[in-house]
Amino acid sequence: MNQTYALTAVTVVVLVTVLVGALGLRISRTTSDFYVASRTVGPRLNAAAISGEYLSAASFLGVAGLVLLQGPEMLWYPVGYTAGYLVLLVLVAAPLRRSGAYTLPDFAEGRMESQAVRRIAVLFVVGVGWLYLVPQLQGAGLTLEVLTGAPHWVGGVVVASVVSAAVAAGGMRSITFVQAFQYWLKLAALLVPAFFLVAAWAGDGAPRATFDAPAVFREHTSVTLAEDVRLTVQAPLALTVTGQVDGKSYRGAPLTLTTGQHTVRARTRLEFAPDTAVPQPLGEAGPGVSSWSSPLSGNHREHRLYATYGLIVATFLGTMGLPHVAVRFYTSPNGRAARRTTLVVLGLVGVFYLLPPVYGALGRIYAPELALTGDADAAVLVLPERMLGGMLGDLLGALLAGGAFAAFLSTASGLTMAVAGVLHQDVLPARGVRSFRIAVLVAVLVPLAGSMAARDVPVADAVGLAFAVSASSFCPLLVLGIWWRGLTPPGAVAGLVTGGGAALSAVLATRAGLAPSGWAHTLLAWPAAWSVPLGFLTMILVSLATRSRIPAGTAATLARLHLPEDVAVDRTAGAR
Repeated sequence: MNQTYALTAVTVVVLVTVLVGALGLRISRTTSDFYVASRTVGPRLNAAAISGEYLSAASFLGVAGLVLLQGPEMLWYPVGYTAGYLVLLVLVAAPLRRSGAYTLPDFAEGRMESQAVRRIAVLFVVGVGWLYLVPQLQGAGLTLEVLTGAPHWVGGVVVASVVSAAVAAGGMRSITFVQAFQYWLKLAALLVPAFFLVAAWAGDGAPRATFDAPAVFREHTSVTLAEDVRLTVQAPLALTVTGQVDGKSYRGAPLTLTTGQHTVRARTRLEFAPDTAVPQPLGEAGPGVSSWSSPLSGNHREHRLYATYGLIVATFLGTMGLPHVAVRFYTSPNGRAARRTTLVVLGLVGVFYLLPPVYGALGRIYAPELALTGDADAAVLVLPERMLGGMLGDLLGALLAGGAFAAFLSTASGLTMAVAGVLHQDVLPARGVRSFRIAVLVAVLVPLAGSMAARDVPVADAVGLAFAVSASSFCPLLVLGIWWRGLTPPGAVAGLVTGGGAALSAVLATRAGLAPSGWAHTLLAWPAAWSVPLGFLTMILVSLATRSRIPAGTAATLARLHLPEDVAVDRTAGAR
């Protein structure tokens, strides 16, 4: 890829973000401007902004990388990401806007009339926001590393710096415009190259293999592994090795790997002949029937069917509790506008998610070695050069690089805004714009450190973990808080701590490598299938046991959440 073109595209995206942030500094003057853009954002602009911040590194790079690695079962990610807005539309969107809150902790306190519930909500907003920010910064590091060979940490630092400047300058009002622009940029950045890549594939005579057939090297390929890897070989595999395989050293010697598992040491170079099947890192799905449809009693180590259900629950129910998504609905003028916004978002997000699987499928044909190097998330970035080459490949690669950076910047901006708003209101002792800007720095620096420490988690997987925690904590609180008058503060606290805490503990245990093998590992790696029901059940049972603690203003609060704004105002006036 031509570094000059790619860096120029990235620079343009960064400059636009900074310029719009500077504009926000001129037009944002009040607290309402900073937090919710004074609640004046119309449905079309708001929908584009929501789509811009929602379509993150996991969407732009991660979905294609997972499809490259594992085939069609990973299409559940974009399906779940999109369907989550349908659940949000039906259950949450309009009432959440009518609550009049600035943040999720504001909603929690207003509905439950409890500071304890608010404090727990603050912890989960910050936790989910940071879990989601880490993969954005990791993806930025990967992009600059692929484009320029820069150290992995450079991309994260660039994104953190730009986002801090934009959010601190103008708050919600400024990032609304930049995120709307970035949605259309990301869509164009994937759509335009996809036309050329599919045309090249159609005219290339490339194999029309199904997703479930093993990926093969189309030409002589040399792969140098960056870290120790355990490979699964489905049939005897001939290759040339320079390095260590199964504890033995080779210097450019031919070797035939037998069927089964093999350990390859870091910095080993493997050379594959054309039409050789790509060996798979241990744990990836093998050929044959899609592994997500295998029975629970199957012999797959990860129990893939359960994992799929866990993923579906997390993505379907986690969207409503994502702090950067929820805060967007507070910017709508009223509940009806919030519902219209969600409908438009469904269309915009649905169109976008048609594209990443195309890159994943092409990556299985033209860049299968990425499954071995651990850089599957880079498939989107390398395909134009691999398939087209020349000036056209360079220009399309630059467009994709700019789109990828827009993904990191827009999502990171929304998350930083949401986390900083909560830190400013509930953690920092001072108030005012200066305190908000300090909160912005704290909101960015912690996940930046995390992105440098944890580099071995695929981007989409990391985002899926944030969805699991969100679904287990805020989904029960929002659904029961909006639709059940029997919810009590003790029930809300118990459900948040039990459901959300269980999911968060499972996520941390999995990432730290503490989860044992077998079913225990599966349950901890995909916790939403059990932690979400646990959160709901705990809230309901504890609330039933503490009926005397139902807040005194529950009836009035629920009326405000469910009645249209004009009806609610009229009834209040009549009561007076």
